[in-house]
Amino acid sequence: MPRFSAHLTQLFTELPFAERFAAAARAGFKGCEFRSPYEHGTSDVARWLSDSGLECVLFNLPAGDWARGERGIAALPGRAVEFRDSVHVALDYARALGTRQLHVMAGVVVAGAPVEACRETFVANLRFGAELASREGVVLLIEALNTRDTPGYFLTTQAQADAIRSDVGAANVKLQLDFYHAQRMEGDLAAKLNEYLPVIGHVQVAGVPGRHEPDDGEVNYSYLLRLLDELGYGGWVGCEYVPRDGTVKGLRWMQSIDRKER
Repeated sequence: MPRFSAHLTQLFTELPFAERFAAAARAGFKGCEFRSPYEHGTSDVARWLSDSGLECVLFNLPAGDWARGERGIAALPGRAVEFRDSVHVALDYARALGTRQLHVMAGVVVAGAPVEACRETFVANLRFGAELASREGVVLLIEALNTRDTPGYFLTTQAQADAIRSDVGAANVKLQLDFYHAQRMEGDLAAKLNEYLPVIGHVQVAGVPGRHEPDDGEVNYSYLLRLLDELGYGGWVGCEYVPRDGTVKGLRWMQSIDRKER
């Protein structure tokens, strides 16, 4: 069974953010991840982690104006200075929190935006970020999102993400494979996992189509999680879903899958 990481932006939302760390630890998690720590001081988040005993697996670079619909800026022409500043901010937090992976969101592009200019911007920004991150032993992750949930997002398929990773040419740029997004865009999940495993740095799960617990819907997570073990995946599996009826009650899916694998 892989190691599960609690996504604290999605799970334990019954509690204030500061209290979710301890709640995740009580529920049996050893790792956590979240979208953004930047609303809190580094010393506060570091203390919540230390008190809970959780490892901070990853978080995102600053993603622009989230409230206005921005979902990252790395592929947006004209935002390079802002992006470079965001890399420094994220690495400061990563250093304080002991985090070794950061998710770089490409961004939502406006209709009609020149695709090649966005791609060139994304590659250039990733090269800059990867160089700085490598000095800290940090891996940058890029993730394909589905266009139903995030219309206009620049990065939408595993092949596109892998081609960009290859063009960046940095060993510390890897893919973040979210089975939920991949299923909604492409399907063929086992084949995707086999093909891209050497360059996958992180995996995330959620049920399809509702994005609830991964114990129902069209994806056979018992099979996929077993396949991760068989293929020798050594990373974390992030639980980035919306609980149907409370976080703790919903965690029964882990025991159910574990029983199926035995």
